[in-house]
Amino acid sequence: GAAVSTNTIAPPRLSHLQAAIRVVLALVGVGVVIGVAWAFLAPPINLVIALTKAGDRVRGYVGDESDLLFLGAFVMTGLLFVMAVTAAVAAWQWRPHRGPMMVGALSIGSLGAAGAAAGVGAVVARWRHGVVDVAAAPVTPEHRVFYVHEAPAVFFGHGPFQIAASLVIPAGVAALVYAICALSTKRDDLGGWPPVEVAYLVSPATGPAQTAATDPLGDPSSPSH
Repeated sequence: GAAVSTNTIAPPRLSHLQAAIRVVLALVGVGVVIGVAWAFLAPPINLVIALTKAGDRVRGYVGDESDLLFLGAFVMTGLLFVMAVTAAVAAWQWRPHRGPMMVGALSIGSLGAAGAAAGVGAVVARWRHGVVDVAAAPVTPEHRVFYVHEAPAVFFGHGPFQIAASLVIPAGVAALVYAICALSTKRDDLGGWPPVEVAYLVSPATGPAQTAATDPLGDPSSPSH
């Protein structure tokens, strides 16, 4: 048997570590862009601040505005989901750097992108819509109702588990999509660099089977002389 490599890819200019660092930084940059876009896409929540007869200030939602509490989180999750799928497919196309290090870079980068998107989105949304201060609302016995809007929510809740789940989901999606791409190839090296040599058993070359010689004299179909 002879060891033969069918992977003819050229050596990459960057090392696997350098490529992984670029992927992480690129994803974090995309996360910043997603955060800014989310702040302008997610609708604000309309509130009403009222003064009760007892002099207490209460806040509530106008009509069905309470349904919008989770809409901002859904928009953020959807944007990060699209980013994770796109990043995994694009990273798979970077053939020389296919492998476990790229999976790690996608996971870390997607996690960083989710954190950057949430942080930037919350800051920009608060800058756009301000902060609701119930105590400072201009409600008086003559004007007991004051309408205001607040920034949408980035996460589905304020608990640590809910925040962690929102940040980890994009990383899991990116790793899953990359793994599905890896299952589509039959090569141990995934077609990346360095190529893995595969041993093939080559049988000795043999000629065509010899056929019995025909005797023209004994051939009944031969013409008579």
